[in-house]
Amino acid sequence: MSDDAGDAADVDVDELLERLGFDPDENILTRRQAEVLALRERGLRQADIATRLGTSRANVSSVEASARENVRKAHETVSFAEALTAPVQVRIETGTDLYDIPNRVYDACDEAGVKVNRTAPDLMKAISDAAGDAVQGRKVRRELLVGVTGDGSVQVRTE
Repeated sequence: MSDDAGDAADVDVDELLERLGFDPDENILTRRQAEVLALRERGLRQADIATRLGTSRANVSSVEASARENVRKAHETVSFAEALTAPVQVRIETGTDLYDIPNRVYDACDEAGVKVNRTAPDLMKAISDAAGDAVQGRKVRRELLVGVTGDGSVQVRTE
């Protein structure tokens, strides 16, 4: 075991969760999920966590997978809520050329009185990166919703 893993083994997970403000009544994660993620993020192997928690490695793997899925869903929920409140929302249809998107976003922002904090190349890169496989090369392969918040932040959701 490396020194880092040895240090991680000394982590007081109860103290760590308390210091981080974990409240199982207010969190999407169960306490066990939070424990497993906290220990994994500090370098412990699943087998070591299983021994520490008195369970099997397969159970730790399952708990970790559920926790990571819950975190993904929480991020998606926040993204959705932010998109709902974004004053600018531009629907980008399948087949649209990526190079056509900035002007559409800028026009919608001008109408709403919102300033975008990105140049056209930066905006195209941000949209392409956030869209994942929904954008291939210069073509939009799945419909996108580009939102711009009042402070100019750009959000992209795939449909």
